[in-house]
Amino acid sequence: VQLQASGGGLVQAGGSLRLSCASSGRTLNMYGMGWFRQAPGKEREFVAAISRSGGVTSHADSVKDRFTISRDNAKNTVYLQMDSLKPEDTAVYYCAADLQLGDRITTTTTLYDYWGQGTQVTVSS
Repeated sequence: VQLQASGGGLVQAGGSLRLSCASSGRTLNMYGMGWFRQAPGKEREFVAAISRSGGVTSHADSVKDRFTISRDNAKNTVYLQMDSLKPEDTAVYYCAADLQLGDRITTTTTLYDYWGQGTQVTVSS
C-alpha cells in the first residue's frame, strides 16, 4: 500500500493543522494506522494510533488533549487533528500502516509495515 501524507505547514503557536494520510489503490480497512514524528537530531516517536475499525485510539502523553486521530475507511484516509500547537511539535510527521487481522492499536515503529513520505510541520513561537 502506498501512503501519502499531507496537510503540514507553518503555523504559529496555539494554531491548528489537520494532517491527512491517504492510500492509493489499496483499502486501508485491513490496517491499523499510526502517526509518528521525527524532529532534527531525534529519534522517530509515536504520536497516535487507531485501530482498523476506529474504535480504539491511543495518543502519546505529549499530545493528549491536543491531537486527535481519526479515520474514514470509506475515503481510505486517516487524519490527525492538531490543536494548540507548540514549538516542540515541530517535526516531520509520518503516517504508517500495520496489516492485521484484529482490531488493535500499535505504538511501536518496528511493527508497522508501510510508511508514508512524511509532511513537515513547523510551529513558530
